[in-house]
Amino acid sequence: MTDGTVPGRPGADAGEPAYLAGLRLRGRLVVVVGGGSVVQRRLPLLLDSGALVTVVSPVVTAAVEALVSAGRVRHVARDYRPGDLADAWYVIVATDDPAVNAAAAAEAEERRTFCVRSDAGTRGSAVTPATTRHGDVTVGVVAHGDHRRSAALRTALRGALQSGLAAAGDGPARAGVALIGGGPGDPELITVRGRRLLARADVVVADHLAPAQLLAELAPGTEVVDASKLPYGRSMQQEQINALLIEHARAGRFVARLKGGDPYVFGRGFEELLACADAGVPVTVVPGITSAFSVPSAADVPVTHRGVAHEVVVVSGHLPPGHADSLVDWDALGRLSGTVVILMGVRRLQAFAEALIAAGRPAGTPAAIIQEGTTAHQRVVRAPLSEIARRAEEAGVRPPAVTVIGPVVDVGASVRTRGSFDA
Repeated sequence: MTDGTVPGRPGADAGEPAYLAGLRLRGRLVVVVGGGSVVQRRLPLLLDSGALVTVVSPVVTAAVEALVSAGRVRHVARDYRPGDLADAWYVIVATDDPAVNAAAAAEAEERRTFCVRSDAGTRGSAVTPATTRHGDVTVGVVAHGDHRRSAALRTALRGALQSGLAAAGDGPARAGVALIGGGPGDPELITVRGRRLLARADVVVADHLAPAQLLAELAPGTEVVDASKLPYGRSMQQEQINALLIEHARAGRFVARLKGGDPYVFGRGFEELLACADAGVPVTVVPGITSAFSVPSAADVPVTHRGVAHEVVVVSGHLPPGHADSLVDWDALGRLSGTVVILMGVRRLQAFAEALIAAGRPAGTPAAIIQEGTTAHQRVVRAPLSEIARRAEEAGVRPPAVTVIGPVVDVGASVRTRGSFDA
């Protein structure tokens, strides 16, 4: 080269292609010079790789300090000094002083240790790629030091992988069952892992509360089994569902059990796990966003709010107060001043309200019932506790719906982000 520089060393041309390599850093020392927001972003992936990380900086951000306090990162609380990079396998330099960055990068060069300069990517001997993970695949993008371009391409690739537009080369999933929480209703609120496993399923056993749009994304050969349990209507028995999961898994298939909300929040998911475990069928559990908290949030009802509620109780409404099989202490709930969230409680809402009022809850306590929360069909009815059942009936509210009782209902009443119905 005419300027005397060597490819990959400080002063290399910005257009010079980088050689991508996956570093195995478990148990190896990585020294990070600097403790600001750039370092804060870099540390999680380094720690996930198993690296032994030392941060050299007189001050660090609160997030970095938390990692230090947890014993996950060693902190040398002073400015960088020559010799700090001894025994390091990899170095990241990210201070706000170009002179310090240059000195640390020069020491790394002398020690033949690859070094990333966050302030001047082309002056380091390494470049941090923009990365994303999809299952057991890691994708990295390097755009010759143009970090914004790298990040944009990475984000586009991540979206393509998650949506199935691009294949990640996944082999056939091993036989077994994945209990997947589909979230509260909006198909975009399923977890990334849940969507990825759903796309690999041979068989999907779906509840009626699971987002139906997700089924339209399945591969053409995927078998779909309707395991709906309609409120006060026909339903597949739990024993039959358990038997289906075991039967398909034993036949060598990967089964996705798609449920609404979270599998373990009044979803009988753990019963299905126990049945599979007893049959020797491997199970993966993918938690979901529960409607108990997400649906109120979508209706501008924070189930907790500073100075308003210090407790939240989530109650199943499938049995009325006083039923011999009910495990709910309605008298205790009536004495609370915080938030009560009732799931599956549309039909018996009047009985629940009366039980709470009889136990001491003021009749004027704010209440709201949210039908089909997080979806385009969401409706909200707000009324005092003594009137909420009648107002909900007049409005024609039907399941699925979530009821929230407590002062938090009024906190967001003036800042509604979706259409709501006030009776």
